[in-house]
Amino acid sequence: MKRIKTGSSELDEIIGGFPSGKTILITGDPGSGKTIFGLQFAYKNCLENKKTVYISTEEDAAELKQQGKSFDWNLEDLEKKGILKIIELAGYRAMEIKTALSISMDAIKGDFSQFCDNIPDDTDILIIDSLGSHVSNLTSTEFRDRFNLLVYSLAQKGITTLVLLGGVISKEFVELALYSAYGAIQLMKRENPYTGLRERVMDIVKMRNTKTPVQLLSYEISKNGIFITIPIESSG
Repeated sequence: MKRIKTGSSELDEIIGGFPSGKTILITGDPGSGKTIFGLQFAYKNCLENKKTVYISTEEDAAELKQQGKSFDWNLEDLEKKGILKIIELAGYRAMEIKTALSISMDAIKGDFSQFCDNIPDDTDILIIDSLGSHVSNLTSTEFRDRFNLLVYSLAQKGITTLVLLGGVISKEFVELALYSAYGAIQLMKRENPYTGLRERVMDIVKMRNTKTPVQLLSYEISKNGIFITIPIESSG
């Protein structure tokens, strides 16, 4: 199976890259580095001349570019070259919320089809950051059906996709998404039981057709982005 670089050379060594043309789920609490993971994945694949689309539902393009600059990722230059396209849905989301408040919270249901409708036909890589803001009004059945259709539609287009999903949504929705996605990585912050210090660890929950480690992977957010340090025992 063809592989796509994850954005982290250490993670590439561990799992060989992400399966091409599949949807990978990235979950985690606020501050775990989901957006950084997404931007790093986008940047590194742009350097491989893969047409990349970054859809942001919560931050505008200027904020994302500023984050990129802090890691020395020149996203603006990639935009000018036509390799990267940043699509802002944050403004649209604000309008939806305003409308919903004036009518009823059930008046608007999450519409995942816009993620496919807004991308060019020659897209190789897609990052959706994040899906969490589009699921608050959905039932579990509605979420499952919409997410399954999204995964299927992107697979038909052969687009390698990262879907970022925040920890603020229900555990049930996360489990439904985990079941449907081809692969899933959970980013976590926790206290190291040996040192008593806070640390960031990632769990490769699943990755079909891939040999994955059972242990958690310790990682840091450095000046160059997410960097995996050493594996630690999951029982620790």
